[in-house]
Amino acid sequence: MKNMFSLVTLTLSAALAVPLAAQVQTEVPPVVPNAKPVTLEHVQVHAESLEGNLEGEAVDRDVLVFLPPSYNRDRHRRYPVIYALHGYFIGAEQWTHEIHVPQTIEGAFALGAKEMIVVLPDSKTAYGGSMYSSSATTGDFERYIWHDVVSYIDAHYRTIPDRMSRGLAGHSMGGYGAARIGMKHPDVFGALYIMSPCCMSPRPAGPPPGMDAQKFAETEKKFEETVAAMKSPAGAANLPFFARAQLATAAAWSPDPKNPPLYLDLPMKDGVPQPDVLAKWTANAPLAFIDQYIDNLRRYRAIAEDVGDQDGLRFDTQKLHEILDSYGIKNSFEIYHGTHTSAVADRFQNHVIPFFSQNLCSTKNCQ
Repeated sequence: MKNMFSLVTLTLSAALAVPLAAQVQTEVPPVVPNAKPVTLEHVQVHAESLEGNLEGEAVDRDVLVFLPPSYNRDRHRRYPVIYALHGYFIGAEQWTHEIHVPQTIEGAFALGAKEMIVVLPDSKTAYGGSMYSSSATTGDFERYIWHDVVSYIDAHYRTIPDRMSRGLAGHSMGGYGAARIGMKHPDVFGALYIMSPCCMSPRPAGPPPGMDAQKFAETEKKFEETVAAMKSPAGAANLPFFARAQLATAAAWSPDPKNPPLYLDLPMKDGVPQPDVLAKWTANAPLAFIDQYIDNLRRYRAIAEDVGDQDGLRFDTQKLHEILDSYGIKNSFEIYHGTHTSAVADRFQNHVIPFFSQNLCSTKNCQ
């Protein structure tokens, strides 16, 4: 049944061609001796940017806030902030198990990284993920991250409310979100770390490699029939992984307020590719729109990308790096040994947090 939903999910399938359980099967870095504990606060942020969404997504969203060891002791100190975006099919809570926080945050600080606040906003939706995009169907999750969450954290915690003291990171769908939001909002963030980003290239119509045209048409017809029978997004609860991924993408990138009850358009109709819908999906591919935001990307103090050598997303991640290089934008890029998820905890402790430690300002008026 996976093949049934392969159209325009090729990017996700390349990244996630592993059992779903592997979403949380990551290698755990050794505990760092004498690491001091951080404080976890569970808060809810009211998302004005999601109000009125047609999918019925909650507008009061869970956000996990990790406060550094000195936060409750040094009452006059202010801190830079990392905003870290989770991937598809999981929420912020499950991502804590993938990146093994708070242990990896504590370990990074114990190994010499400057203390920072780390924020994990939840952007899971009825279909498993918002794509951190702006849609009448799902709501404007892009604005939710860069505006609603940032404003809330600045208002409720002792942050340094300046772009040079804010970092944006993400993995998989979150890496896509970091790339997308980062390109558009250098006025909010000062450094970017993009981990194994999905969905970077325009997605082709037609059968995937290894599937003949007739089989493809049959499976797509069955998918259309399944979707036509759905009465609400809740009907997707028992659908296979890639079916939900396609619905999530359509809700984010091809919303249709005049197409109830799901309020989205699929890239195939009656077995025929829909050019208008595919054009909308292409318009949301960062490798297609990056050239429009080069001046914005030049404003970042630092940009980093990484990806595993066994991850199908390494090709597009490398393309992102090469485009930045072609424009003379300084960035670091690493292909490390690992799958899509296997090393994310190590990367978070030993690469992501140290990167922001080096590139975010820890004092006011820092340039």
